[in-house]
Amino acid sequence: MADRIFNVLFLCTGNSARSILAEALLNHRGKGRFRAFSAGSHPSGQVNPFVLELLSQQGLPVDRLRSKSWDEFARPEAPEMDFVITVCDNAAGEVCPAWPGQPMTAHWGVEDPAAQEGSDEARRAAVKKAFHLLNRRIALFISLPVQTLDAMSLKRHLDEIGRTQEAGEQHDSPLGA
Repeated sequence: MADRIFNVLFLCTGNSARSILAEALLNHRGKGRFRAFSAGSHPSGQVNPFVLELLSQQGLPVDRLRSKSWDEFARPEAPEMDFVITVCDNAAGEVCPAWPGQPMTAHWGVEDPAAQEGSDEARRAAVKKAFHLLNRRIALFISLPVQTLDAMSLKRHLDEIGRTQEAGEQHDSPLGA
């Protein structure tokens, strides 16, 4: 069980920013203990260019990131998920497909950087804010002893992580928690 890889699906409506950021961060920070995916209920069909720019600046791979429907993960041949985490309020309120294996679910609402209007700098700042918040939550998630927690305790921790906000200025090092 110690070598088990946990599959995590991050969901939002458009699958262009928040869920993509979470996928990239967990795949990087999870160090092989987690395999992250992302999808949307109504995918935009493209990844936000400011998301790709920030991830590239942080040295995270972007070549396999794409906007896709959550239907891909409800198919019989799809990887079985251990966790399904919504990162936007719209997706949290929608009726989700039946996920094979009955994964544990949680909601980690994050403001949508793709909805940011204004200058490119304002859009970059919104993406950076979402990145830092998701980075913090993922750091907390990967620190959990997932293999040893009972289901109720694990669910409680996942819900608490979803209420975690950014921790001030300790994000000077973007990939540090």
